Amino acid sequence: MELKAFAELAASIFEAAGISVMLGGAALAPLILLYRRWKGGLRIQDAYRWIRNHLGLSILLGLELLVAADIVRTVSQAPSLNGVLILGLIVLIRTFLSITLEVELEGVWPWQRSRPGNRRGLTRGRGADRGGSPRGW
Repeated sequence: MELKAFAELAASIFEAAGISVMLGGAALAPLILLYRRWKGGLRIQDAYRWIRNHLGLSILLGLELLVAADIVRTVSQAPSLNGVLILGLIVLIRTFLSITLEVELEGVWPWQRSRPGNRRGLTRGRGADRGGSPRGW
C-alpha cells in the first residue's frame, strides 16, 4: 500500500472515529443517565450537569480525533502554503471550540485547573487517588 493511500485511509478512520465518538456520546449519555437515575445513584438536581458534562466530553474527544485526521491528511499531501494555511485555520477553530467547551464544562481555564483553591477541575469529587476517575465521575 502506498504511503499516501495509507495516510488517506488513516485520516478517514480518524474522522469516522471522531464522528462516532460524538454520536455515541450523544446516544449513550441519556441512556446512562436514565439507568443511574433509576438505580437511585443520581439526584434529579444533578442530572442536567451530569448529562451536559458527558456530552461535552464526547464532543471534546471527537474534536481531538477530527483535528488528528486533518493533520494526517495535510501532512500526507504535497506541501503547499495553501494546505498549511487551511490546516492552521481548521486547527485554530477546533482548538478554540475545544477550549471554550472545556471552560464551559470545568468553569476554569485549562491552565488554572490544578491551582490550589479552585472549586472545580481535577480536585472535584472522588479523584483518581481515591478510587474514582480523574474527573470525579
